[in-house]
Amino acid sequence: MRSKVVVGLLMVVVAVFFLSSVAPAAQGAKLLCVSKKELKGEDTVASCLAKGERFAVIDPYGMVRILSPEEVELTKAFNPKAFETRAFGMKYQKEAPALAPLPVSKEAP
Repeated sequence: MRSKVVVGLLMVVVAVFFLSSVAPAAQGAKLLCVSKKELKGEDTVASCLAKGERFAVIDPYGMVRILSPEEVELTKAFNPKAFETRAFGMKYQKEAPALAPLPVSKEAP
């Protein structure tokens, strides 16, 4: 009986560690405006890019990648929904939505 309790507690501890390591990854990356830090969803990302604003992708671990114009064009080709979302600046990063996932192809490779 005692060993079952110990095994149960051990499984709970392992599950908590696993969930705490997976939780940041589940939040997803965010697309944030670098040049206008005060944006709070007034415009879409596409309209801000048309005005010449610069954006960065910030992953759940805080790693930042500023997108070049070439990267923006390639991303539009592969994931156009990423630019249909509302634009948020660095100041409002907690309110920014996660990037839209890639559209899934229905044809099998």
